Parts: sequence; structure tokens; C-alpha cells
Amino acid sequence: MTFVERKTSCIVGWQVVIERDEATLQAMLDTSPQAVWYYSDLFATYKALLYTPGTHTAMPDKSETYRVEGVNAELRHYLARLRRKTRCFSKCLHALIRSLKLFVFAWNRRQLHKQKYPDYPAPLTHFLHP
Repeated sequence: MTFVERKTSCIVGWQVVIERDEATLQAMLDTSPQAVWYYSDLFATYKALLYTPGTHTAMPDKSETYRVEGVNAELRHYLARLRRKTRCFSKCLHALIRSLKLFVFAWNRRQLHKQKYPDYPAPLTHFLHP
């Protein structure tokens, strides 16, 4: 599950989980920055979470979840461990967590750079090291 800030498309919360159960998702929601509006798909567990002080709206389409879906597509693009329809899968949970941590670090640095300098190219690989 991934939370994305709307203005810059920075990833503000993520977690590697085996199942999306209510306790795990609520803990992640509680530790992520608060928002005024929360949008999700119609996954039943999202309806049971407490979104205080914000308001949650379950959307039958992707009209408000497209940024998260876009970041998920980027994750599948850059991390072979997450690609669909391949034999490549993560055998080591720690390797997957490290890969995601590196991706989030580079992604957020690039998004902030793109916000500050929109006319300059910003390949993700340029933001892998501090």
C-alpha cells in the first residue's frame, strides 16, 4: 500500500505487507501525514479504517486514485521484483524492503526537483545518491 501526497506526487507512506488486513493498514494510516481527503478504491478494508481528521471517499473508478496507481506503475517499471507476468519475484523480504526504500528515496528527491525546476530533465537514476 502506498500513500502519495497530491501536490508533488511524493510518496509519504509505504509498507510491505503479506495481507492488507485492517490492523496493518490502520497502523500505516496512523503513522502517515494527515490529510483532509482520502480516496481509495472499493476494497472493503479501506471502508473500516478511521481517517481522522480527514474524510474518506471510496471511488468506483480511478478518478482520484490515479496518482497512487501511477506510482504503483512506476514501481513495477523500475523494480523487476514487482513486475507482473514474470517469473521474477522477491525471495527475500529484506531485499524487497531495501529496494523499495531506495526507490522511495530517489522518487521523492526527483519529484521535489521537478517541482522546483520543471523545465529540466530529471531521470530517476540521477537521484540515487545524496
